[in-house]
Amino acid sequence: MEDFLVEDNPLLLPVNKHKSAYDGFISVQGRDFRIRIVLPPDQQLKQAKFYCSWQFKHLLRGYEHVVKQRLQQSADLVTFILELKTVLELRLRSLPGGCSIQPPQYYSQLISEMETLGWDRLIFIDTDFRTLKLKAEDSSARQHVLTVKLASKHPAEAPECSSDLPTSLAITWTPQSTLVQLHSQFLQVLDSLTEFWDILDEIDNKTWILEPEKPSRADTMRRIAIGNNVSIKVELDPRHPKMLPDCCLLGPEHVVTPLRAKLNANMHLWNPDSSVLLNLRDVLEIEFPSSATHEKSSFNIECGICYSYHLEAAIPDQVCNDPCCGQPFHQACLYEWLRALPSSRQSFSIVFGECPYCSKPITVKMAATKS
Repeated sequence: MEDFLVEDNPLLLPVNKHKSAYDGFISVQGRDFRIRIVLPPDQQLKQAKFYCSWQFKHLLRGYEHVVKQRLQQSADLVTFILELKTVLELRLRSLPGGCSIQPPQYYSQLISEMETLGWDRLIFIDTDFRTLKLKAEDSSARQHVLTVKLASKHPAEAPECSSDLPTSLAITWTPQSTLVQLHSQFLQVLDSLTEFWDILDEIDNKTWILEPEKPSRADTMRRIAIGNNVSIKVELDPRHPKMLPDCCLLGPEHVVTPLRAKLNANMHLWNPDSSVLLNLRDVLEIEFPSSATHEKSSFNIECGICYSYHLEAAIPDQVCNDPCCGQPFHQACLYEWLRALPSSRQSFSIVFGECPYCSKPITVKMAATKS
C-alpha cells in the first residue's frame, strides 16, 4: 500500500521507519499542497491527525467535516489521499475562472457509487470527472480495463463503455443503474470470453507468433510459424473458440500444398473437446516450433527487397516457389522490382520475371493500390 501511495504521490513520503507519519505535497491541477498525516501506533486512520497548509485550509473552508468523515471512514491511507484529492479538485474547479462543473448531486452520486464499488478498482479519472477507467480481473487472473464515459445527466442517461474485447460490449442500463452493476456486467462479459483467451494464451506461449507482433485482447487472429517462410494464419470465433478456425497457409507452394491436403483430408478429425493447438498439430500432422526448440531468427520473415517485415499494413506474403530459395517479399516490393526489369513481361494484372535472389521464374499480381 505504501509503495502505491508514494508512486502516485512522489512528493509525499514517510518520515520514519515505521511509516506512521507522512509529510510532503499532493499535486492537483498542477498545484502542490503541503500536508502531514500522523498515524497512531495501530496504523488506523480513525485516530490519525491531519495537518495542511493555510492555502489548503482556505480551499477546504466549509468542507472540513467532509475531510474528517473520510479520515474516519476510509479503508486505508491510499483511499483517503485519493478522496482528498477529489475534494480538492472539486473545490478548485468551483473557483472563479475554473472549469464548468456539474451539479452537486452529480459528484455526490459518483462518489457514493465509487465507495460502493471500491476505490481500488479506479485506475484513472479525468479532470472533468466524466471519464473513468476501472480495472477488472477474469477467472484466469488476466487484467482488463473498462473505460466509462459518464453522461452529463448520470445516472439518468447511459454512459459510453469500451474495452479491449473481440466482441461488442453490450451493457444494459436504466436510470436506476450504478457503476457497481456496470462493473458486474463487465465481469460477466469477461467470463464468457475466458475460454477464448485461454486458447490464445496457450498458442502464444507454446508457438512462435509472427503476427500480430503485440496482440491485444481484441485480436482474434494469429499467424503461427511452421518453418522457414512457412506459416498458418488462424482466425478464431470468440463465441465458439474451440471450433475449427478459419485457416490460411502461407509459404512456398511445394511446402504449402501437402499441408493444405492434410488439412482438407483430416478436417473431420477435429475434436472440440481438445485444445485448438493440439487439434492443429493432429490435423496438419506437424509439431509447431516453440521458444524451447527454435529462435525466432530461425524464421526468415523479412522482405528480401526492403528488408523489413511491415510495409504500412502489408506483410511479406509473396514467396519464391523454388525449393532452394523460398524468399518472401511484399507484394508491392516485388511488383515494383519486376516491373523495373527489362526482361520481365506483363499479362493483364500479372507480372512475370525472375526472383531477385535465385533468378528462378516468379510471378506477382499487380498491387491493389496500382491502377
